Amino acid sequence: MSESPACKLCGAPTIFAGTKWGRWKRAAFTLRRCENCGYAFVADPWTDFAAIYCESYYAGRGADPLVDYDFELEHPAESIRVYEWRGILRAVGSLAAVGPQMRWLDFGCGTGGLVRYCRSQAGCQAVGFEEGAIKGRVAEQGIPVVDAEQLKGLEGSCDVVTAIEVFEHVENPREVFHRIRALLKPGGLLFYTTGNARLHRKNLARWTYVVPEIHISFYEPRTLDRALREAGFTPEYRGYLPGFTDILRFKILKNLRVRRRSGWEERIPWEAAARLADWYVKLSELPVAWAGSRPGVARDPRAG
Repeated sequence: MSESPACKLCGAPTIFAGTKWGRWKRAAFTLRRCENCGYAFVADPWTDFAAIYCESYYAGRGADPLVDYDFELEHPAESIRVYEWRGILRAVGSLAAVGPQMRWLDFGCGTGGLVRYCRSQAGCQAVGFEEGAIKGRVAEQGIPVVDAEQLKGLEGSCDVVTAIEVFEHVENPREVFHRIRALLKPGGLLFYTTGNARLHRKNLARWTYVVPEIHISFYEPRTLDRALREAGFTPEYRGYLPGFTDILRFKILKNLRVRRRSGWEERIPWEAAARLADWYVKLSELPVAWAGSRPGVARDPRAG
C-alpha cells in the first residue's frame, strides 16, 4: 500500500475524502483532506495543462461548460461578467485608493476583461498575467498582458493583486501565495475569490464546485489564513464588502447558464438575492490579505 500524501500546505497527514468523476476527462479522481489545516485537494490531478486550458476550454467546450470566455472577450459590455468586474473594482476601492497611480496586476486574468474594465473605469495602471491558450488573443485586443518571465520584472511594484477564481486551479498553492507576495509592495492588497470548503468538509465529493479536471485545491477560511500568514501576508476579515452583490450576481447568473445581460435579470432584487447566495456559499467568510504586517488587524476566530 502506498503512503498517503502529506498536506501540501502544512505537511500533516491527509485522509481520504472521496472520489469524483471528471465531466470532460472520464476518469475517477481521488480527493484528500487535511484535518489539521482544512486544505483539500485532488491527489491525482490531470496536469496536461496545454490540453486542459486549450481553445475549447475558453469557448465553454472543455472541463467547465459554464464558461464562455470567447463571448466575454468579443462582447465585454454585453456579458454578465461586467457585474463581476464592477463588483471587484468596488470591493478593492473600499479597501484601497484606486486611481491613476495604482499599479494593479490581475493574476490569472483569463480574457483580460478585469484589466480592461479597471483601466477604462478607474484609469489605474492595470495589467494581466495569463498562461492559457487565450493570452495571444487578449494581447491582440490591446489589453496589456505579461508572461511568466515578464512577471518577474514586476516584483515589489504592485499596489494590488487580484486572483479571481485562481487558487482552486493551482497544484502547489504555497508556491503561488509566495509568488504573489513577492509582486506586492509592502502594505499592498491581495483580493481574490475562491470556493469556501468549510461547509463541505464532510461531503467534498458532492460539492458541485469540485470539478476535478480543473478545480484541484480547496480551502476553508482557516486554511487561507494559515497559508497567507506563512507567505508573509496579514489576513483581514472584512465580511460582506461593497461590490459583493455584483460579484455574487454574476455567479448566480453564470450557474443559471445566462451569458448576456438582459432586462429581465435587471428586475431581480439583487441585494437580497446576493445576500441569500452568500449565506449559502460563504464568500464573505474569506479574508482579504495585506502584504506584510498591518497593526490593528484582529485575528478572526474562524481562522482556527
